[in-house]
Amino acid sequence: MDYEQAKRLALALLDSGSDGLVVAGTTGEAPTLTNDEKLRLFAEVKDAVGNRGAVLAGTSTYNTAESVELSREAERTGVDGLLLTTPYYSKPPQEGLFRHFEAIATAVSIPCIIYNIPGRTAVNVTADTQLRIARIPNIIGVKEASGDLDQIARLIEEAPEYRIWSGDDR
Repeated sequence: MDYEQAKRLALALLDSGSDGLVVAGTTGEAPTLTNDEKLRLFAEVKDAVGNRGAVLAGTSTYNTAESVELSREAERTGVDGLLLTTPYYSKPPQEGLFRHFEAIATAVSIPCIIYNIPGRTAVNVTADTQLRIARIPNIIGVKEASGDLDQIARLIEEAPEYRIWSGDDR
């Protein structure tokens, strides 16, 4: 892992106008990194960035217990928040999705954003489930890649404090 290059890239992104970074998200090398490598990467990037921009750490997998532990450790590195991907492969029911995100968010004190990406996980976090999730105090929003405009409109209407970042992964 080239931590020096990762820090240079983070700073270049901020210099080009970004106001935050996702480190170890689902696009890129994150799935091939060990937890120790991810934690060092979070710490190195946050140290380089300081307060110039938010650093969000990608800390979730299909394993809730492992996601909770990595999220706690990531918080200790000083990151500003977490990006929590919908569990992949196992296709949990909506109640399982809620409990997964709830377990992670209640284990940390920093802001969390869920990542609804049904094109990669084979399950959509429905509007009903997201409205429940939006009541968890430190879950501040969703990176929404479902492409379901009716679902997004409902979230905007019924949970105006729940922020929505748009993405499409087709």
